[in-house]
Formats: sequence, C-alpha cells, structure tokens
Amino acid sequence: MDTPEQPQIYLITPPELELSTFLAQLGAVLDAHPVACVRLALSTRDEDRLARAADALREITHARDVALVIEEHLLLVERLGLDGVHLADGARTVRYARKELGADAIIGSFCATSRHEGMAAGEAGADYVAFGPVNAGTLGDGSTAEDDLFQWWSEVIEVPVVAEGGLDVDTMRRLAPFTDFFGIGDEIWRQDDPAAGLKELIAAMAQR
Repeated sequence: MDTPEQPQIYLITPPELELSTFLAQLGAVLDAHPVACVRLALSTRDEDRLARAADALREITHARDVALVIEEHLLLVERLGLDGVHLADGARTVRYARKELGADAIIGSFCATSRHEGMAAGEAGADYVAFGPVNAGTLGDGSTAEDDLFQWWSEVIEVPVVAEGGLDVDTMRRLAPFTDFFGIGDEIWRQDDPAAGLKELIAAMAQR
C-alpha cells in the first residue's frame, strides 16, 4: 500500500453483516471513492461463514483493484486468495505471519495506543501499524490514541500508520497531516447511504 500525502481510505467491514445487502453497499462505496484496502473483520470464528464472505468480497474488491485482507485468520489468507492479514495482537505474530505468507503479503498490526508495540511491529516487518481508537467510546478500557502519537510517528517512523476507531469529521481534519490511512468502518456502515457518509469524511481531509 503506497503512502501519498493525502491519507488513503482503508475500509473495515462490520463485525456482523448480511452478505445480500452488504455486497451492494460495498460495491457502491468502491465505485464512488478511491479505496486502498478492505479488511474483512467478522466476529465469527465459523470457517464456512468466513470463507463465504471472503469469496464474495474478493470478487468485488479484486475487480476494482482493491486489496482485501482478513483480520487475524492468517491461515486462511492463501487458501482464500486474499492479499494479507491484519493482526490484532501488536507485534507478537508479525514475524511468524511474514514467514508463513511470504514477502508479497500485506501484514498489518493493530497496536492500540502503544508506541512501543508499534515500533516493534514495524521492526518485525509489518507493512503498516494501526493505532486506535482515536475517540473514546464505551468499549474497551476507554484509552485512546492521542493526536501526538500520530504526529510523532509521522515525523520519526517510516512504516505507514493507520488511524481507526471512532473517526469523525473533526478527527479526520486534525489527523490528516499525520496519518497515511484512515480505517473506516461503522462510521459509514451504520448510515443509510455509506457512500455519502464516506464522501463527508473524505471532504474533511481537504479542510486541514
């Protein structure tokens, strides 16, 4: 994934979805806006459901030259013809994933709010590091990835960084100079028109 000056969009699927309706929504969003990557982030551990979703999403994303990665299930990447894996355990399994998937696979690492984990993941060979949530919600322990983490990272570290979790117009405007990707999920999928919701968030990046 390249890193131009304006952050790229990295879509994250809902943890639960109805393929019959979600596929149309995803296709409409990808046709309306440039997207660098899609992450299949289902909460299920049912292999058949994951495989069905991955097969369906792969057809839509690859037809539009958009990368598709899966969250956590690295052993499914090659079997399902995906582009890589998004690891949720910081730096712990980055080296193993790289060994299993090879040099060409996309390997991302979610490091919550930890600068140390992010640096370790980058050193272990992650293609990108994700920090979040950027805004506090009721889930988790309430900690957030502060703006200065992204600012420091952009000045010191070359590994691309993703900002995700609780994004809104104000946060995207603030973080646009300091992040390479915005990981956007429920921010748009819970809206009646996800493509229109993403248009509003993208517009905020230009207002920095």
